[in-house]
Amino acid sequence: MKIGLYFGTFNPIHVGHLIIANHLVEHADLDAVWFVVTPLNPLKDKKTLLADHHRLAMVQRAVEDYPKLEVSDIEFKLPQPNYTVHTLAYLSEKFPQHQFALIMGSDNIQSFHKWKNFEFILEHYPIYVYPRLTEVKEKTPFEQHPNVQIIQAPIMEISATAIRNAIKAKKNIRPLLPEKVWQYIDAMNFYKK
Repeated sequence: MKIGLYFGTFNPIHVGHLIIANHLVEHADLDAVWFVVTPLNPLKDKKTLLADHHRLAMVQRAVEDYPKLEVSDIEFKLPQPNYTVHTLAYLSEKFPQHQFALIMGSDNIQSFHKWKNFEFILEHYPIYVYPRLTEVKEKTPFEQHPNVQIIQAPIMEISATAIRNAIKAKKNIRPLLPEKVWQYIDAMNFYKK
């Protein structure tokens, strides 16, 4: 099977994440998409990050009705900090029957050269890039690489940060979240302080 890996803190997972993942599994040559829940992205503020098990639980609830979408907690078990190249190596060794590919937004391909061992990733793993409405920068040489596929997916500009801020401000953001995720957040009183 060809598995697309969609990495993120998913704090919280929202409908934009599901739309992108579902589009890729239905319209690209992927058999499944695994949401890889990351314990801590060094670029994110830890104090706004829910505990790993809560974010994992929300992703599990979000994907349970989608047979081609799965959740992975693999990075919880790997040494910190998490580097994508290490996770890819571990998954490739643990699941030799699968071919793995990376899924990332067009904003991430701009900074891909800063990733640990990015050359190795580029040579050994397909990368599927979905569009984002970010500041248009010059095209990177990565976009021309034979292992990089630019996917014409829906443009989803939904921000988990904006969702957290709206919940704190007592705004109704229910349409932006899968129903079971909304119920979990509401029951646990997350993001209200």
